[in-house]
Amino acid sequence: MEIFHHDLNIDFLGMRKVSIVISAILLIVSVWAIAVKGLNYGLQFTGGILIDVKYEQPIDVGHVRTALIGAGFENTVVQSVGGTRVISIRLQPPRNTGKESPDKVATKVSNQVLAALKAGHPNVTLLHPPDFVGPEVGKALKTSGVSAVIVVIIGIMLYLGMRFEKRFAVAALASEVHDTIITVGILALTQREFDMTALAAVLAVVGYSINDKVVVFDRVRELFRLTRKAESKQILNRAINNTLSRTIITSTFTAITMASLFLFGGPAVHVFSVTMLIGILVGTLSSIFFASPVLLWLGVSKKDLMPVTRDNAELASRP
Repeated sequence: MEIFHHDLNIDFLGMRKVSIVISAILLIVSVWAIAVKGLNYGLQFTGGILIDVKYEQPIDVGHVRTALIGAGFENTVVQSVGGTRVISIRLQPPRNTGKESPDKVATKVSNQVLAALKAGHPNVTLLHPPDFVGPEVGKALKTSGVSAVIVVIIGIMLYLGMRFEKRFAVAALASEVHDTIITVGILALTQREFDMTALAAVLAVVGYSINDKVVVFDRVRELFRLTRKAESKQILNRAINNTLSRTIITSTFTAITMASLFLFGGPAVHVFSVTMLIGILVGTLSSIFFASPVLLWLGVSKKDLMPVTRDNAELASRP
């Protein structure tokens, strides 16, 4: 049965040696960045002081951030909560606090913050006593975050192993690890703040990335079952070409959404949108240039997707 129509016929698998070398270089650089430079963890992972203030009139978070920087409070996270009058401020505690209790340190810092804000807007008040988040909480969050990523990837691998075949599951696992490490590595390389929103974006990237792989793998399985004599490389190339327009459209519109979120969503979602943009690019390219070459290297063939029965015994025995 002839299923090769007159559409795109780019030899993506012919570029596999170059693409795999590029992927290997990116992986090495990413692992180096994560191991040597490390992630720029946010306060949720490192611990810190949480302060909520309320203004009498609506206030722009940029003005609040500028006032805090002018008072010497660097690396603060400023977000509006439930409107434009309530502001949440997260900052690192001072290092040399002696034997002072965390509550006393938090109170002292909150008084300094309030004084800095009152200099420009006298009618600002604390909503409630400040909260101190210790480093132990941050360590627990790190452990939970890593566990969440691992559980998601293993779950995806098991699902693909049941839906397709073990080679597809291995290829998907390799590409998911590839996409996750490179995405996190770029964040480490650029020293973008890594907080809970960044972690949520990494998990979203894992799901987004596997979606492209499943579409390609579905087409691979369909083509294997419809053709009789085509080689594995030809089938994989055709599957990528058949799904290329869909892949480009999906990634383009998702990227436009994330870019809009970055431009108009405010600082609170910058890390999420940037992480997603990186993940969309890496995941889309890996679907084309990494997952399929790995599948070809693993030796996937028509026999793997055609169980031997009376009807297809002769077909299954062909080389």
